[in-house]
Amino acid sequence: MLGQHFLFFFAMLGAFTGIAAASFLWWRAKGAPTPRWLALLILMVAVRTGKSVVFYFWPDIPRIALQIGLTACFLIGPCLFFLVRSSQGDMSGPGRADRWHIGGVLLLTVAVNVFLPYVDHPDLWRQWITPGINYVWLGYLLLASAQLLLQRRRLSGTPSGRLLTGTVAAIWVIWFAYYTAGYTSYIVGALSFTFVLASSAVVHLRLRAGQAPIEPYQDRRIPETEAATHLQALAELMERERLHLDPTLTLPRLARRLGVPQTRLSQVLNDNNQTSFKQYLAQLRVGEAKVLLQQVPPKPLEVVADEAGFQSMSSFHSAFKKWAGVTPAAFRAGSGDSEKRFQHS
Repeated sequence: MLGQHFLFFFAMLGAFTGIAAASFLWWRAKGAPTPRWLALLILMVAVRTGKSVVFYFWPDIPRIALQIGLTACFLIGPCLFFLVRSSQGDMSGPGRADRWHIGGVLLLTVAVNVFLPYVDHPDLWRQWITPGINYVWLGYLLLASAQLLLQRRRLSGTPSGRLLTGTVAAIWVIWFAYYTAGYTSYIVGALSFTFVLASSAVVHLRLRAGQAPIEPYQDRRIPETEAATHLQALAELMERERLHLDPTLTLPRLARRLGVPQTRLSQVLNDNNQTSFKQYLAQLRVGEAKVLLQQVPPKPLEVVADEAGFQSMSSFHSAFKKWAGVTPAAFRAGSGDSEKRFQHS
């Protein structure tokens, strides 16, 4: 009996901790897409594993609880995929294709839950929907892994890279635990989530403990004259070597090329230039795109986006609209109209 109590405690610990962690991350995200997707991912896994624990110890739970848990399981894959997608390049939000993708997933989720509830179609859920959910989860796992592989150069050595790699690996562990539950025990899936959360906490604490001491300048504002020198050197470097045209450029690489610590460059951009690293690159790339859009003969927008350093059309459109106030196509049309008026005058 005592062993069962311990089993319940450790299996349910992951679910409770996951819900708490997801709530905290959502609150701390303040609208940022990547931590929001991470919070949703942890929440979905926590709900799914919590359902597993309850069903293992009380098999006669209401079927609506099973339906909620399986629905959360279906959403694990999309949340992981869009977590990885949200970290790409200069994306400040999902592009049009991603919004259609998200809408399709939500529409399918609502339709199945409303028109095919578990309580009325238990055999359909057991024989078709549940296996389908597990394979959809696997499909998104493969897609997320492929996205991560394509970004490996840009993310190498960065905190985002470690976070995404660890998250994808953790979801693989949990999926494999559930997939092989028929050979072990159904409770193993829930225990794997507790193990993953505990391991993540230990790794995070060790990384925090091993961090270098804070440099003296990090707790004060950099003097304007010194910051101006850094910004001038940065502007000259970017103009001379046009590093912003490299879509895989990262803050650590730019800091090394400039010859300053990464934290100092980040502080100069944020405090003295009132912009983040991604925003700084986006502004330079938009400026480059403006020049390319006015060239004759006109280049396709896909070519302009690629040559200006953007990783995708969605990031190109969103960044251009944000910093230029119009879409790339509208900017090109306006430039053409201005040229015609000049020629006729």
